[in-house]
Amino acid sequence: MSPVPNGFFLTKDDLSGSYAIIRHNVRTYRSAGVVGVVRGKQLAESEVKKLEGVQDPSDRHEGWRYFIEKTDQKAGTDPTEATHRRQEALESRESKALEDSQPSIIPPPNSHR
Repeated sequence: MSPVPNGFFLTKDDLSGSYAIIRHNVRTYRSAGVVGVVRGKQLAESEVKKLEGVQDPSDRHEGWRYFIEKTDQKAGTDPTEATHRRQEALESRESKALEDSQPSIIPPPNSHR
């Protein structure tokens, strides 16, 4: 682990893992997709601060925000491609969760009266 100025320690994953920066609307829950994929949590957080620094106040007032998310995508992946892959992964997880939550259907025992 490596210390950072705030006294916390970063894991190897925080330092070398890839993070997607995602734009979403906190009012409508609508996602505008991935705006970038970068290496390292600190860089991702720094990029979010830069984006927020140049964000138009009306855009922020409308509810648009940025957040980071750990990803297995390679840093530098095209944002459109990253958005597509992220959406596929979300849909796959949702499908699996639905399947896992469905009770198995057991046919009723035959009534031989």
